[in-house]
Amino acid sequence: MTVVRSLVLFALAAVAEIGGAWLVWQGVREHRGAWWIGAGVIALGLYGFVATLQPDADFGRILAAYGGVFVAGSLAWGMVMDGFRPDRWDLIGAAVCLVGVLVIMYAPRT
Repeated sequence: MTVVRSLVLFALAAVAEIGGAWLVWQGVREHRGAWWIGAGVIALGLYGFVATLQPDADFGRILAAYGGVFVAGSLAWGMVMDGFRPDRWDLIGAAVCLVGVLVIMYAPRT
């Protein structure tokens, strides 16, 4: 159950961080205004909070593993929200990152 909780928290963190960055991007680059930017800043703050809920107590491990989730999540977000179509190298790179997440977070420790 701890692994499931951890994976759910990684997914929530990805939505908060990637969504927050996307909202700021939309507000600034697409000229959607201060409300979008403000919502993005709030979402980015929520990301920082969600990361603290991970069962593992090691900050460096959590953030390193989250980097892999961020890579794959960013590509997925771009596909859903912006119509981005990743090429095979994007997909291979994301898969490598997700394998890294599994190794960093869930490999047996002695």
